[in-house]
Amino acid sequence: MTRGSKAKYTLAQRRKAAAIEASYEERGLPPQEAEARAWATVNKQSGGGERAGGSGRDKHPADKARARSDSARRAAASREGHPRNSKASLSTQSKDSLLQEARVKNIAGRSRMRKQELIEALRKAG
Repeated sequence: MTRGSKAKYTLAQRRKAAAIEASYEERGLPPQEAEARAWATVNKQSGGGERAGGSGRDKHPADKARARSDSARRAAASREGHPRNSKASLSTQSKDSLLQEARVKNIAGRSRMRKQELIEALRKAG
């Protein structure tokens, strides 16, 4: 018998475990091993007993608010119509996108540069 109570699992999770367990038993596994593997599979797929649904269930509300305001700040900066190579526009881009631009402009030493150095190099390259 597997450890722990299965009371926190949803009905769908219990049905899934039962179906998986039956298929393992059909293949010749001992009942205890089949049950253990079935619950391990259910836990792997759904993360365990009853969990809140929806995306971002583990995020703290303050983190969500901060991410929302950062996104809004970047969107506002792009709407202001800054030229593509201006400091305001470049500072809102990720380092990866700056590296990509530096690669296109063939800037030497770009892979060793920090974000601020990339911004300055791209501004100079025009």
